[in-house]
Amino acid sequence: MIANGIWMVSRAIQWFFHIPVDMPATGEPNGHLIRDVGFAYIVFGFALNWCVFRLESRRPVFLMVSFFMVVHALGHITEILIGLLPKSHWWIDFPLVMFPGIVLGALAIPRVWASLVSNHDAVKQTGTL
Repeated sequence: MIANGIWMVSRAIQWFFHIPVDMPATGEPNGHLIRDVGFAYIVFGFALNWCVFRLESRRPVFLMVSFFMVVHALGHITEILIGLLPKSHWWIDFPLVMFPGIVLGALAIPRVWASLVSNHDAVKQTGTL
């Protein structure tokens, strides 16, 4: 996430044409918008890394990043369903947009989060999985 954000910020137009997700199907590139989203990805990447070290107290941060990823995925799904993106985007968008939204959304479910935190605590105490 951080690496993608840095690429978006530093080479917005190059990113648009070279990331393997058929960005031209979305319309013309907007360097300013690409850089804005790139900064968001950098922040979200650091936020997720920060959450790893104290899961029990960083749930709000995790929820905000997860919310973005879930609505981002839902936006892509909606655009495919209503025809703004070609159907090929089901496969193109799945690995980098939909899958992360599904995983982070699932981890945000309270029961799943509680299990994750308790496992994380056990690993910290014993030093093993």
